[in-house]
Amino acid sequence: MTSFKSDFLHTMQERGFIHQTSDDAGLDALFQKEIVSAYIGFDCTAASLHAGSMVQIMMLHWLQKTGHRPVPLMGGGTSMIGDPSGKDESRQMLTVEKIEENKAGIRRIFESFLEFGDGPSDAVMPDNADWLLKINYVEFLRDYGKNFSVNAMLARDSVKLRLERQQHLSFLEFNYMILQAYDFVELNRQYGCRLQMGGSDQWGNIVSGVDLGRRSGAQELFALTTPLLATSSGAKMGKTADGAVWLNPDMLSPYDFWQYWRNSEDADVERFLKLFTTMPMDEVAKLAALDGAEINEAKKILATEVTALVHGRDKADQANETARKTFEEGTVSRDLPTINIEAAALNDGQGILSLLVAAGLATSNGEARRHIKGGAVRINDEPCGDERAIVSSEQLKDGAIKLSIGKKRHVLVRAD
Repeated sequence: MTSFKSDFLHTMQERGFIHQTSDDAGLDALFQKEIVSAYIGFDCTAASLHAGSMVQIMMLHWLQKTGHRPVPLMGGGTSMIGDPSGKDESRQMLTVEKIEENKAGIRRIFESFLEFGDGPSDAVMPDNADWLLKINYVEFLRDYGKNFSVNAMLARDSVKLRLERQQHLSFLEFNYMILQAYDFVELNRQYGCRLQMGGSDQWGNIVSGVDLGRRSGAQELFALTTPLLATSSGAKMGKTADGAVWLNPDMLSPYDFWQYWRNSEDADVERFLKLFTTMPMDEVAKLAALDGAEINEAKKILATEVTALVHGRDKADQANETARKTFEEGTVSRDLPTINIEAAALNDGQGILSLLVAAGLATSNGEARRHIKGGAVRINDEPCGDERAIVSSEQLKDGAIKLSIGKKRHVLVRAD
């Protein structure tokens, strides 16, 4: 294993971020010699990134902390096409207006992790729509198309897997790797970017950019990828049975976000502390050494530290305290996620199935029914085994009705 001398790559290595690089020695030397601008691309396919993007966000965070310039690239242009990497079908086409709306939501997330400005290590956030939408197709083919081998493009995993499965791959998606490669060259020209980072599924696209830079006479460019991340049980990072673990508080409350990390599997605690917090490595080692029931304390610290990075320290501490009151004291905390129901409607009574869906505790009546049959649903901590049960204002306690699924998911229903 390479022993890196530069602060950034040493940090990346000891915390488990590095899967492969295009040139270990060359990249390490570059980081020791100058302030490096490095980028990661984020397509604007939703109004928020989710927890699965935290690895990439933390790489940019550490890049700036070690004195270099992070460049989170917004994919306003590439979002109109869709990256086929890891996909079994074409991505839904988005309008320009929706892409702009999503981009605004994503930028707010980065403001919690990075400092933007005009200084040498201050982050900048360009949008590839600024150059991709201005491309003259014939000139682009003439100047850059000659540098791409269709043979090599067909051999990329993102393309090959779709073809082997005989799944539709449009010419539009096939162009994605060309545009991503061009992004790298353009970012080098405009911002001096020397490094592109991303998940290991992006390796083919990234080295295409490195190669295009070499053929186009750009500065030497470099690639760095991270391992694809899953939980110890094999679940996809950032996804739950109830949907994505969004980073935007408008889409997932700080409390629910805290709970996601609190529910981490024992075997993931050390790895997650390294990747998703800024805690010193000696403290990580102490927490990782805990076992038995004590590992739950490490999970609470993990949840609080990650939530503090995303939502701020006050919200993280509040979520921690809400959980303590709910689970350790058995009290109803006012800080639990809440929905408001019109008082008249609550007086008339609401069916438990529709109420569980409205509260976000189930995605459909069918799922709510399965939870009830499985004995997981409680109303004010009392078991509910009747899918036809009616919840009404008569059940209000201290102004709220507590709905629960299992021991860890709770929502308060209040009369509006």
